[in-house]
Amino acid sequence: MKRPLTAAAVDRRGFLSLLGVGALATTSGGLLAACGSGGGGAGDQGMATQTDKLLQLMPTYKPVELIPPDIAGVGGAPNGYLSYPRNLVQAITETPGTSGKEISAMAPHWGTVPPALGGNAYYDAINTRLGVPVKFSLQDGVTYYEKLNTILGAKDVPEVLSIPSWNVAGLAHFSDAAEALFTDLTPHLQGDKALTYPMLANLPTKSWLECIWNGKLMAVPFPSDGFAWGFFYRKDIFTKLGAVPPTTAQELYDLGKAVTDPNAKRWAFGAITWEVERLFGSPGTQEGWRKNPDGTVVNKIETPEYAAAIEFMTKLFTDGLVHPEMMNSTGDAKQLFNSGEMLMTTDGFGGWEGALATEPAINPEFDMQPVLPYSHDGKATPIIRGGGKVVFYSFIRKDLSEDRVKEILRVMNWCGAPYGSQEAELIQFGVEGQHFTRGADGTPVKNDLGNTEVAAPYAGISGAPAIITPAKYFDKVQARVDWNNAAMPFMEKDPWEGIRLEIPSKVAALKQPTEDKINDIIRGRTPLSELESIKKEWLQKGGEEGREFYAKALSDNGR
Repeated sequence: MKRPLTAAAVDRRGFLSLLGVGALATTSGGLLAACGSGGGGAGDQGMATQTDKLLQLMPTYKPVELIPPDIAGVGGAPNGYLSYPRNLVQAITETPGTSGKEISAMAPHWGTVPPALGGNAYYDAINTRLGVPVKFSLQDGVTYYEKLNTILGAKDVPEVLSIPSWNVAGLAHFSDAAEALFTDLTPHLQGDKALTYPMLANLPTKSWLECIWNGKLMAVPFPSDGFAWGFFYRKDIFTKLGAVPPTTAQELYDLGKAVTDPNAKRWAFGAITWEVERLFGSPGTQEGWRKNPDGTVVNKIETPEYAAAIEFMTKLFTDGLVHPEMMNSTGDAKQLFNSGEMLMTTDGFGGWEGALATEPAINPEFDMQPVLPYSHDGKATPIIRGGGKVVFYSFIRKDLSEDRVKEILRVMNWCGAPYGSQEAELIQFGVEGQHFTRGADGTPVKNDLGNTEVAAPYAGISGAPAIITPAKYFDKVQARVDWNNAAMPFMEKDPWEGIRLEIPSKVAALKQPTEDKINDIIRGRTPLSELESIKKEWLQKGGEEGREFYAKALSDNGR
């Protein structure tokens, strides 16, 4: 039976808890996807802003840590907390809102929409603390991109607009829209001015660097945890079958052959092209670009590593090791994995959170775990894909008074209160005794009203830096932090780190048609030999221009 999408799976950092990485790209992986702030945002030629100019715009960074972590993250990986704090701190004592005037806001939502303002005690409780009501227009996250195109085209936006980073990446000429519709936050947040809003000053600089368009600080970031996705397996079923996670490409294939049994309705894999590309060392920075040791810039479609990955993935399909419902990219990978029909899948870590929130109640033996980093031959240094620095951007409409902008920034500051604060608990769980009770270890457990009313839009306004807690990972906190710390040393280096890129529209336009052709090869509808002609066509239709753009961005920054 297909699992329902439930509010129980959505928490403060859980906008994507059941969505995972699925909305970011097709099941085959984001081939040649637009990067940074969107395809053609700066016009047909694209734009790369130099790093030193960006750093001059940055808010002063002043970390806020209310509770020391139990397990420290390594090299920038999120910290871990093994227990829920017993004594919460009121991080913000003053009331952010002073005007009493309702703030209009729009955000994406996945699952059943909660009751609206006026019929929702959760909204009432938060808005009372804010001192000003926030009225959300929650839009279907699956079709949010289309909604954004409509309102941006009509120049009809609310006072606060939350946009997922993957939606921004696909919006044509977004720089023009940002300039016309949204407030320049530089005068409010540059340098020490950010200290007026301490929870915003707590956000990492690498996230703020992604919030610049047209040389101005234009949005407040919701930081990511730094990892793009994981490769997960059903440890409970592996144990019953006597299987172990792979450590080489050959072991991955042999494992697939050993565990796949159509008569038992069990297949090894979904469309795991992301994982196979990573496994063979295909470039992944900026969605497929890398700088070679000799200084040349290439895209993954030109590399032998990518060709090997596509050949391997094609073999998995041809040999029947991929679930047949994934043949046409229409299968529900989460449902197939959670039901046990599919034993390995790629997913965002939010997908792990969501599964842990729902599946043990359906199947107490359910155990989803990520595979530790490995390479195709077990000898090469593994690479792990880094995620974007931002999950969501929050923009403030341009026509507002200075006092109104400051009031909204105070609201965003309140919504960004970190773990261990009363504010964070209220946003994530609602009101104790009304929306949740506490377990024996003090962890909040939502009741039926909490699952109905508590949604995540306030977290979309602003989010604290990522952490790993039992509220999200239950008894798997140690496993998640262990994976993070094992993976962080292998994070793929991005030569364009810190350079604000807005790619040429001609290059962005190649994404979908090229991806469709690669999918046809993988699924056996087109011969593997066609990969060479697809590459040549890609080069002729804009790939060479992409190379020039990325190479110039490096040279202009002395790299």
